Amino acid sequence: MKTMYQEAVASRPAAGGNKRSLAARMRPFWLLYLLLIPILAYYCILRYYPMVLQIILSFKQYTLMGGVWGSKWVGVDNFNKIFSSDEFYRVLFNTLEISLLRMIVGFLPPIILAIMLFDLHSNKLRRFSQTILYIPHFFSWVVIYGVVFAMFSNAGFINQIMMQFGGEAQNFLLSEHWFRPLVVGSAVWKEIGWGTIIYLAGLTMIDTSLFDAAKIDGAGPFRRIWHVTLPGIRPVIIFLFTLSLGGILNAGGEQILLFYSPATYRVGDIIDTFVYRQGLAQLQYSLASTVSLFQSFIGIVLILVFNRISKKTTGTGIW
Repeated sequence: MKTMYQEAVASRPAAGGNKRSLAARMRPFWLLYLLLIPILAYYCILRYYPMVLQIILSFKQYTLMGGVWGSKWVGVDNFNKIFSSDEFYRVLFNTLEISLLRMIVGFLPPIILAIMLFDLHSNKLRRFSQTILYIPHFFSWVVIYGVVFAMFSNAGFINQIMMQFGGEAQNFLLSEHWFRPLVVGSAVWKEIGWGTIIYLAGLTMIDTSLFDAAKIDGAGPFRRIWHVTLPGIRPVIIFLFTLSLGGILNAGGEQILLFYSPATYRVGDIIDTFVYRQGLAQLQYSLASTVSLFQSFIGIVLILVFNRISKKTTGTGIW
């Protein structure tokens, strides 16, 4: 009995023959295309259709009675309201500052840890270290906040140590000065292990003979890292950095909602929390969709621009 591939090869026209129609070329693989239908339906209905609704909603004055299609078309009025609002620029500045801090502080640690784990000779120690690093990624932000609260609340572990040495207790969780360090630090701690996994996967693709050749040439550990390890994982570094640029206006809404309070609104209010208040609290769905569309547009532009620059300067991009 012939397989599907053998039937497809047998049905190909001879060299120089007439080109067959698209339908005729697809017919031998009809079962595979049939299996694609649920996947395409999933993405069209649950992914792309909501994107279309968001774009349309950004140019309408949404009402519950009219719905998305029946609401009044207002053009760019929603964009004018957003860009003329002082509150929007405040949350935009906070979002950029928190996102940049997370990128800067969280960029190098996963690379360094991945290199250290890769060079470990003890498999048991490597597995144990990987487990300790990966676990926080699977915790919800509620659990992470519970850990931070236990450490930095008025009666928390840090304040207890400070008072034991004669210091005064600090109100870390309600302090504008400490809000961003706590947010950035907890975010880096939570995701550092996940980033390490990706870099470790990239390290396994490096030809080990390059390390041996570098040792023979007299290169020490740091020179091997600089001349062999980092160039070997450069595509992975560029890929992750490009994706992080796409989320520059996403400073972690779920985390901020748990961490901030009225005392820290001024430095903690970001675009995601602004959208949450406008969309759910004040039922301003059109304004919330407008801000989300702006957020997505800036992310796509940054990815495209940086990918183009990266390909021209380093020859490596995400596509």
